[in-house]
Amino acid sequence: MKTYKIAVIPGDGTGPEVVAEGVKVLKAAAATYGFKLDLTYFDYGGERYLKTGKIISDEEVQELRHFDAIYLGAIGHPDVKPGILETGLLLKIRFDLDQYINLRPVKLYPGVDCPLKDKGPEDIDFVVVRENTGGIYTGHGGVTRKGTPDEIATQVMVYDRRTVDRCLKFAFELKKRRNAESEKSRSKPIHLVHKRNVLTHCGDLWYRAFEEMGADDYPDIPRDYMHVDATTMWFVKNPEWFDVLVTENLFGDIITDLGAMIQGGMGIAAGGNINPEGVSMFEPIGGSAPKYTGKKMINPLAAIEAGRMMLDFLGEHEAAKAIEKAVALTCTKLESLSAGKMGYNTEEVGDMVAEAV
Repeated sequence: MKTYKIAVIPGDGTGPEVVAEGVKVLKAAAATYGFKLDLTYFDYGGERYLKTGKIISDEEVQELRHFDAIYLGAIGHPDVKPGILETGLLLKIRFDLDQYINLRPVKLYPGVDCPLKDKGPEDIDFVVVRENTGGIYTGHGGVTRKGTPDEIATQVMVYDRRTVDRCLKFAFELKKRRNAESEKSRSKPIHLVHKRNVLTHCGDLWYRAFEEMGADDYPDIPRDYMHVDATTMWFVKNPEWFDVLVTENLFGDIITDLGAMIQGGMGIAAGGNINPEGVSMFEPIGGSAPKYTGKKMINPLAAIEAGRMMLDFLGEHEAAKAIEKAVALTCTKLESLSAGKMGYNTEEVGDMVAEAV
């Protein structure tokens, strides 16, 4: 029986609550589909930082390399200044483990309220492939004359061809798989999203690489390009146009939050920080929601979806599909996906999904 070593980081706020339900569902899937989970828990997050002043060391990040995947709850503590944990923990793990793809499925399940008029599950089913280790988030830049009327701050978008190419290759391969599985996918192009009319250096690099790779290696896959501002407009007006989108780090960060809203909100949105050749990390998109901590009001479906993505990445495709069906069924039973408005508490929602699996 296959055993997967999983590093679990429950994190802050409601993170431990949603992770507990995700683990419940993962264990149900393991029992049903014939594999084992070896779970090791780590206390990285706000409480540890407040007690010890430590976030995560280089040695602790290296320890995570020995696992098959990382399952994360949420990071963010009201008593810790914004940016400390996000940079020192989340970005450090992503960068040090070279998790160069942020994978964000945007799928509307049956029974989920969508804020878009006349749009249903048949209209919203696409994936955003966001480059996850380059761009503005690399931290190149600085400040001079700080605190004076002449202060100057710079933050530089940095990309090299290798970083761009490997992200594009992942996106094209994903599109190829989706095309093989669905006629609806085959009818749609892969979209590159950037702002090449203004960002003429980085935008041109991405566009040339996209066109060259598509023409040379994937000539059967139609290609299209959209400016990032136009993309946000079409997400709202015509989400049915999209199947796979690929974009750089900052733009991907923005459009995936919009994607989360049109699929029903942060209660259902999950993502993966992927290193196809290494260790990947899966997490719900929403934050730690400290005001709901301990009240059993938070929606665990996003964490459960993150667990589903993790199993799919590990190769347990049947188990992942079972969780997807179970989440879809559970969505039809909830009054709302919003915290405190589901009609059930956190544990009851987890029980419903686990029983369906």
